[in-house]
Amino acid sequence: MTRAIYWFDEPEEHNYPAGAEYLSLLVTPAAAKVMIERLRAEPLSHFKAKDILRASELSPLGISNDQVEHTLDKIRHDKKLSPLLLVRSTKALIIADGYHRLCAVYEHDEDMKVPCKII
Repeated sequence: MTRAIYWFDEPEEHNYPAGAEYLSLLVTPAAAKVMIERLRAEPLSHFKAKDILRASELSPLGISNDQVEHTLDKIRHDKKLSPLLLVRSTKALIIADGYHRLCAVYEHDEDMKVPCKII
């Protein structure tokens, strides 16, 4: 049986500025700010880790990545993780914040449902 993963009810406050910083590489800072405010207002949705990864068209990072290993350690010690921040795009799903968490969950159990805010 796969170990449960525990999640915060909402993304942690520091995830929003991190998401805005990443999004500002893809759109203007003003547009990124609007996206983040929309994400704040969204309720949580849940999608399988493998489906989020497929939609993003990104390759999963392995356990050799320090941040992925750190997140896997949190999972092993029943520490809560922060939900992901996602933005739909005409090209591929944008993971504004939470890529390393997603990769750790994918490594743990690719069919695990991951909470996220998505616009």
